[in-house]
Amino acid sequence: MSRESRVLSIQSHVVHGYCGNKSAVFPLQVLGIDVDFINSVQLSNHTGYTTIKGQILNENDLKELFDGLKANNLDTIYTHLLTGYVSNDEFLREIAKIIKALRAVNPDMIYVCDPVMGDNGRMYVEKSLLPIFRSEIVPLCDICTPNQFEVELLTEQKINNEDDAWKGMMWFHEKGVKTVVLSSSDIGGPKELIALLSTKKSSGEYEKYKIVIPQKNIFLTGTGDLFAALFLAHSTRLPNDLKTAFEQTIASVQSVIEVTIDSMREEFRSGKVKPNAQQRELKIIQSKKYIESPVIKLHAIRID
Repeated sequence: MSRESRVLSIQSHVVHGYCGNKSAVFPLQVLGIDVDFINSVQLSNHTGYTTIKGQILNENDLKELFDGLKANNLDTIYTHLLTGYVSNDEFLREIAKIIKALRAVNPDMIYVCDPVMGDNGRMYVEKSLLPIFRSEIVPLCDICTPNQFEVELLTEQKINNEDDAWKGMMWFHEKGVKTVVLSSSDIGGPKELIALLSTKKSSGEYEKYKIVIPQKNIFLTGTGDLFAALFLAHSTRLPNDLKTAFEQTIASVQSVIEVTIDSMREEFRSGKVKPNAQQRELKIIQSKKYIESPVIKLHAIRID
C-alpha cells in the first residue's frame, strides 16, 4: 500500500487481563501499525472470571463515534478495519455500514474479520448474530480468521477431518472472502492442533497451507484476538508471501503461550493444581521481543 497502515479496531475491552482490543492493539503497535480502537464492550475482566461488570456500547453509540471521525475527515485515514467480539445484532449491522463507508473513501481498505462467537462447542453470543454474519458481514471480508467451531456455526456443517475443514473454508471463498485462516482446529492427531490458510489468487486458483501445532494442556483466553491482529500485521507487510505471514503469526502466538505457561508455578504447569483465570492471563507485554521478531519453529506445508 502507498499510504502508511492505520487500523480501526472494533472489539471488546477488559480493564484487567487480555482479550479483544487488549490482545490486539499492543502487538499491532509493536509491529509499527497505528491503531485507533472502539470498545464494543468495556468489562472489568473477561468472562472466565466468576464476576463480570461493565458497560456495553450500543449501535447508536458506535454511530456517534464514527460520525465524529467522519466530521473531521478521519474516516479517510484507515487502511484496515479489524473487528472481533460484538454482543448484539444492531451493533453488528452498524459495523456493516461502517465497512461500506470506509470503502467509499478508500476502496483499497482491507477488512479483517474475526467472527468471535464461541469456541470448544460453546457459543458466547446470541444465535441471532449468525444470519447477520452469514449474509451481511462475511461477504464484506477480505480476510476472515474463524476457529473450527465458528466455521461449523457459519457453514452449518460439522468438521470431522481436514477435507471437511477445506470445504468449510471454501464456503467463505464462495461468499467473496479472499483469504481464510482457520486459526485452530482439533482435527489433527493426539495432542495436535491444525491451523489452515487458503487464499484465492488473481488467477482464480487457491493457495493453501497447513501448520501442525503441538497442543498445550491449558485453555487461555484472548489467543484468537491476538492471532487476528498478528495476521493482519504480517499479511500487510508480506502480501505476496502469506506462507511466511502465517508462520510468523503462529510463531508469535505460540511464544506468547509458552511465556504465559512458563510464568506459572510448577504445580500449575504440571496440572497438579488448576490455575484460575487470573493466573492464565496472557503475558503479552513480557512477550514483546517474540512479537517484534517471531522465532519460526513450525513451518507451513503447501497443500495441493
